[in-house]
Amino acid sequence: MTYQTSDGHYWLARTMDFAFELGGEPVVLPRHYTFQSVTGSQFTTRYGFVGAGAKLQDYILVDGVNETGLSAAALYFSGQAQYTDTPAADKLNLASFELLNWLLGLHQNNADVAADLDQINVVNFELPLLHANVPLHWIITDQAGHCNVLEIRADGLHWLNDPVGVMTNSPNFEWHQQNLGNYVQLQNGSQPERQFHDYTAQEIGPGSGALGLPGDYTSTSRFVRAAYTRQFAPRMSDQAAINTVNHLLEPFDIAKNLKLQTNGNSDYTQYRGYMQLSQPTYYFQPYENSTLSAVQLTEALLTKDTATVLPVPRQQDVHQLN
Repeated sequence: MTYQTSDGHYWLARTMDFAFELGGEPVVLPRHYTFQSVTGSQFTTRYGFVGAGAKLQDYILVDGVNETGLSAAALYFSGQAQYTDTPAADKLNLASFELLNWLLGLHQNNADVAADLDQINVVNFELPLLHANVPLHWIITDQAGHCNVLEIRADGLHWLNDPVGVMTNSPNFEWHQQNLGNYVQLQNGSQPERQFHDYTAQEIGPGSGALGLPGDYTSTSRFVRAAYTRQFAPRMSDQAAINTVNHLLEPFDIAKNLKLQTNGNSDYTQYRGYMQLSQPTYYFQPYENSTLSAVQLTEALLTKDTATVLPVPRQQDVHQLN
């Protein structure tokens, strides 16, 4: 979800929920980094960026923010993502899991991305880590608060305005947006008392305005819950926002063994990522350690010759009070 601060700045926050151990760590890719695609194509970044990822053939990132304040996150789009089978000679050919590097490495804002979409061709390629093609769609936002969803389906590429500021996994964005019509009664206050013949019913306790808010782990329910959460979130200053977005994302954490796939593997929240756009900074919070680790894009990191991987402690620190 995106978050707007009281001083008009923006954040993007996400949970990374997966059963397979991805081993993601904060990674900084500098300016003028030449990225080698599994398709045989390559491109050189204009802008440095930081996000969570790992090195396979090259560095693969699934979310992040660049030095201009453009931010993006990849989410699962199973059953609906559809890419081409063959590279195109007149386009930059990329696998789905490489697209985020292109988004953040070559663009300043959402308008830049929209103008360049006809230059790319997303090709079916297996991610070596998973030995499978990865169905993805992307939420993208910039410092001006523009928010879009990028989806590649059987009928082509879709660049969608996202006025909700939220995205989850499948189905497509238009379905999620229309589904909000089933929850227009939700509010953060109380429902009025209700007359049932000769009996006047009153709420048992505060919070009745949110009765019916779905609490399960499906992507459709999480979209509704995120839209509600974002709508009523308090507006804090940019400097104080990290505490607020941390609390906003807490209800979306999936603990191990609470969401099992059909093969018995457990989807769980491997990390939470928080991206500050105004002072490009990436905050990383792994499952094993609730402490936040921050990486700010400095000139020293942006002008390095190589990528920088910043491992995060996985052991929970407990401070003893005496």
